[in-house]
Amino acid sequence: MGAFLDKPKMEKHNAHGEGNGLRYGLSSMQGWRVEMEDAHTAVIGLPHGLNLWSFFAVYDGHAGSQVARYCCEHLLEHITSNADFRGGGMVGGEDTGGSAQEPSVESVKSGIRTGFLQIDEHMRAISERKHSADRSGSTAVGVMISPTHVYFINCGDSRALLSRGGRVHFFTQDHKPNNPLEKERIQNAGGSVMIQRVNGSLAVSRALGDFDYKCVHGKGPTEQLVSPEPEVYEIERSEAEDEFVVLACDGIWDVMANEELCDFVRSRLEVTEDLERVCNEIVDTCLYKGSRDNMSVVLVCFPGAPKISPEAVKREAELDKYLQSRAETSKKTNK
Repeated sequence: MGAFLDKPKMEKHNAHGEGNGLRYGLSSMQGWRVEMEDAHTAVIGLPHGLNLWSFFAVYDGHAGSQVARYCCEHLLEHITSNADFRGGGMVGGEDTGGSAQEPSVESVKSGIRTGFLQIDEHMRAISERKHSADRSGSTAVGVMISPTHVYFINCGDSRALLSRGGRVHFFTQDHKPNNPLEKERIQNAGGSVMIQRVNGSLAVSRALGDFDYKCVHGKGPTEQLVSPEPEVYEIERSEAEDEFVVLACDGIWDVMANEELCDFVRSRLEVTEDLERVCNEIVDTCLYKGSRDNMSVVLVCFPGAPKISPEAVKREAELDKYLQSRAETSKKTNK
C-alpha cells in the first residue's frame, strides 16, 4: 500500500454498452500506483428473469487485487440468487423475459445486504482452505437499476452520485473510521481510530475482505473492526429528470468534488455522445489534478441525459482552434 512508480501508467481500459434504455461507458487507469487493484462490473439484463434490470459497480482493492477481482466476478450472483432477494415471490430461477414477479423494494435491499455478507464469508472460507495469507480487501460501490427504482449500494469510500434535473440529487456517504457511528463500532470491537485509520492502519471502516480486521470473538460480522455490511438506498426513478449516475473510486473523489464532477460530465455530454471518451477525460483530468491512486469511473446515462448542443460544440471547436494557434506561436517563439 502506498508504493508509487517513477511515472504514471496512463494506458486505459475501456468498455461501453447499452440496453434497457441505458447507455454506459467506463474507464480505468493504473496511474502512479505500482499495481492496478481496481475492478468493475457492468451488466445489462440480470439473471433469474430480471431482464429489464441492470447492475454496475466499482471495486477499489487495497493490499492486493484478489478480493476486488473476485467480487467483480461473483458479487452479483451472490445478491440475485439468495433467498432474501427472491423473497418478493419471483419465479424461481426461470428466465421469463422480464415477466417474473419482481422482488419488492425491501426484498432487494435485504438481498443486497445478504449477498455482501455471504460473499465475504465465502472468501474467508476460500482463504482458510488454501491456508493463504490473503490480506487484501476492497470497497464496493454500485447501482442496481430496475424499471422503477435505482438502488445505491455502498461499502467503503468509493462513491456514487445521481444527477437529476441539472444538479447532484443524491450521493452515497463514505465509510471512514472517524465517522461517529463507525468509530463507535470499531471501539466496541476493541479497536481504535488513530490518524483517521482503523488501528492506525486501514483508511476505510467498511470493506469486503480485510479478514485481519474481522477476528474479534463474540462479535458478529457487522460488529467487527471492519464491517462488510453495505448501506443500501432506494430512489424512485424520474423519467423526465434523471440524467446520469457516476460510480468512482476515491482516486477520482480525492481531487474532484461531487458538484465539480457532475458539472464536468454534463458539459462533456453536450459535445460528445462517446461515454468512453467522457470517462477518459475524467480520469485524465484527475491525474493532472494530482491524484496518485488507481482511478476507475463508470458513467451510466438515462434517457434524460444532456444532449449534444450545437452551441457547445461550436465553442469547443473555437477553443481547440485557439489553443492550437497558441501552441504553434509558442513553438515558433521557442525556436
